[in-house]
Amino acid sequence: MNDAPCIELQRVEAGYEQPVVGPLSFALGAGEIVALWGPNGCGKTTAMNAIGGSARVFSGTIRKRPGLRISHQQQNPLSLRDIPLSGRELLALTGGDAAALPSSLQPLLDRRLSELSGGQLQLLQVWACLTAPVDVALLDEPTNNVDAEGIALLEQVIDRERRRRAILLVSHDRRFVEALGARVVEVGAP
Repeated sequence: MNDAPCIELQRVEAGYEQPVVGPLSFALGAGEIVALWGPNGCGKTTAMNAIGGSARVFSGTIRKRPGLRISHQQQNPLSLRDIPLSGRELLALTGGDAAALPSSLQPLLDRRLSELSGGQLQLLQVWACLTAPVDVALLDEPTNNVDAEGIALLEQVIDRERRRRAILLVSHDRRFVEALGARVVEVGAP
């Protein structure tokens, strides 16, 4: 196994029109869970977007291991109201593992995504991201709209999947972060 970090940020300042986060430095290794932590508006999501390529890096460096494959569950995904896609089709598109989906979520596979509750949709999107054939999963507020039973399920799945990939997440749920044994990186605005 390669000992080099999957992703390494060195004094990164990132944003859109101007920097909204940084300087931020940390590394994410294989099999590791890192949680970005800080108040609303400090740039946690922007840092993830910079890694994923949808936010601008104004200074500093983001290094990714060559050939690195990344999935990204975004906090505010596109609206699915007009997209006739089922849960099964979502998992097929992302390469997510439909066969291993817990029995409590199996009934969601043949329903249109637009018919699911916010929590059901969130669980399917996180599942798609976590079980896709990737090296790093980026999870932005994975527990949003998810009930206690769903959060317990996410904890189990993330714990299992960490053996196969690194996980970088944003969460305001301290109990969830601690239950995962995540290394916490404090994020502050520039």
